[in-house]
Order: sequence, then C-alpha cells, then structure tokens
Amino acid sequence: MVNPFQMRVMAGKISEPEAEGSASELEILEQSATPDGAIKFGTEKLNLGLSPICAAWILEGNPVARNKLLSSSADDMASTYMWDCTAGRFNWYYDIDETVYVLEGSVVIKDPTGARRRLTAGDTVFFPAGSRAEWNVDSYVRKIAFCRTPVPRKILIATRVYQALWRMVRRRTS
Repeated sequence: MVNPFQMRVMAGKISEPEAEGSASELEILEQSATPDGAIKFGTEKLNLGLSPICAAWILEGNPVARNKLLSSSADDMASTYMWDCTAGRFNWYYDIDETVYVLEGSVVIKDPTGARRRLTAGDTVFFPAGSRAEWNVDSYVRKIAFCRTPVPRKILIATRVYQALWRMVRRRTS
C-alpha cells in the first residue's frame, strides 16, 4: 500500500487568515494567451471561486471550499490550484497525484489506517492517485495543490523504449 503521508517541512511566510466573507486576493500567473513556450508572469489579483465539496464526502460541519486554477501544462497532464476551506470534516478521494503545500491555517489529515498528522503553514504532503484521506479543518486552511495525471506504466515503458531507440538511430546517423 502506498503511504499517502510523505511529508517534509519547508520554510514559508505565514499570514493571518482573512476575515470571513472578505475577498481573497492573490498574485498568480496570468492566464492570458501567449505564444507557446513563453514564460507567463502575472500580478493579477483574483478571488477564489466556490468549489463545493461532494455532499456525500462531508462527515461533519458545513465546510466551504474555494479554488482557482493558477496554471496548467500544455498537455493538460499537470495543473496548479490555489484552494482554501473553512471548518469541517470530510473525506477526499484522489483520482490524480496531488502534492499539497499548506500556505496558512491548519488541517488534521487521517489516512485509511487511522494515522493522523496535523499540517500547518510550510508543510507538504503527497497524495498518490487512488488514495483517500479524511480532512479535519478546525477553522481555515489554504493550500497550493500541484496536480498531475499519472501516465499508465505501459505507456511510460513504451515511451522510454521509443526514446532509447530514437537516440540509437540518431547516434548512428551522426
């Protein structure tokens, strides 16, 4: 079984959670159209949009979740989101790989074995596709989520074989 709690502490600036109902403004990457391969800088201020948690997943309270897509890869296999949530306890089921970096607030994560870990600002955790966890948010949590759709193993092997063959052909023609 894959352990969904591979954590490490990182330095981070902690700020106070915003008052309930206030606008959450963050600097993010611009989502404007730019030529392929161009670096995207941004200072766009934005509000996170509502992102309701599946009602069947909620175990306690009335958590209100919001998110905003910050960036996505050209092949749509990877994306980065800003996400926040108010108090509540709920299950979360991961159909993609997700690495979380907590920006502010805290959450207690419980894995399927019952092990618990409190995450606070500066902590990271990796949830592999297929895992699940129970989230218990005391008052508020904000995170950045780095999401990646895993490529099936057979496709990875085929790609590596193709790349190795291509390198061999290039060497012989050089």
